[in-house]
Amino acid sequence: MTASVTVVDHPLVQHKLTLLRRKEASTAEFRKLLREIGLFLGYEALRDLPLGKIMIDTPVCQMEAPILAGKKLTFISVLRAGDGLLGPMLDLVPSARVGQIGLARNEETLMPEKYFFKVPRDTAARVNVVLDPMLATGHSAVRAVQEMKDIGAKDIRFVCLLAAPEGIKTFTEAHPDVPLITASIDERLNEKAYIVPGLGDAGDRLFGTKGV
Repeated sequence: MTASVTVVDHPLVQHKLTLLRRKEASTAEFRKLLREIGLFLGYEALRDLPLGKIMIDTPVCQMEAPILAGKKLTFISVLRAGDGLLGPMLDLVPSARVGQIGLARNEETLMPEKYFFKVPRDTAARVNVVLDPMLATGHSAVRAVQEMKDIGAKDIRFVCLLAAPEGIKTFTEAHPDVPLITASIDERLNEKAYIVPGLGDAGDRLFGTKGV
């Protein structure tokens, strides 16, 4: 199966992303811009949701109108930075279920290890959107999606703010069946596995913990 990678290149997204990347952007600005960009990413990730029909009364007449069909969606935040994208997703779909996956890097193997996992039931019958702002090496994203597949999830999408080519390669080779939606594919990773030009550590900038 061919991997699907979508870059949301709307002018407003790119403008807001520039403002968010600036090192002088405050914590409040970073949160606000990430939330605004997250709305656009959510629109793209959910553009093919199935619809059903119901009868409603407008002030003018009765009509058959479209409505979301099937079980409620699940948004899965990869802790902790994924919470920055969770807010705008819930703005779009307030009734969605929420899951969380905690991953930490093993300093010996340098691979992610799970320390927390709590998601809604019936994932096989739901659309599951995994959220993590940065796709750098791709290892955490691969592990998070695999955790969802291991409990039976079928329809999975991965949403990130920025992606490095190295991360995209790792992710799409591991999960060619999972669409990837991002606002930008940046140049590369540096020797510390940070995305270049990137924006630094998304979690630190989101929660104001840099240097603590």
